Amino acid sequence: MAQVPTLSDAANRVMASLISGLEIEFGRQAGAALAARFLEAEEVDFHWDARLQERWLGSYPGGDEADFELDRVRVLGRINGRWFVAVMIVDGDGRAHGMLGKRSFGSAKRARAAFADA
Repeated sequence: MAQVPTLSDAANRVMASLISGLEIEFGRQAGAALAARFLEAEEVDFHWDARLQERWLGSYPGGDEADFELDRVRVLGRINGRWFVAVMIVDGDGRAHGMLGKRSFGSAKRARAAFADA
């Protein structure tokens, strides 16, 4: 049986590669700190790519152009060993433009419950 990697697996591999490369270049302590800064700067993209499930919540009235529509999408995912549920702003092509909020969880069970309840 073939194993299909998830987006979350790919995001975790990217994060591990980023940390590894930064540690080689700048040392172990600096590498971890710089990786945290990269994650913070690219938070929206990392969380969107790490999603395991998503659910459309409705349109988002934030587009400046009349033909540019945005949607609110709730996502469940795992990144850097932590589970999260977030509400993302996404365009019609599936590109994330922002994050309205995010909650982190230590277990999949609690994250899935939050994803289902909200």
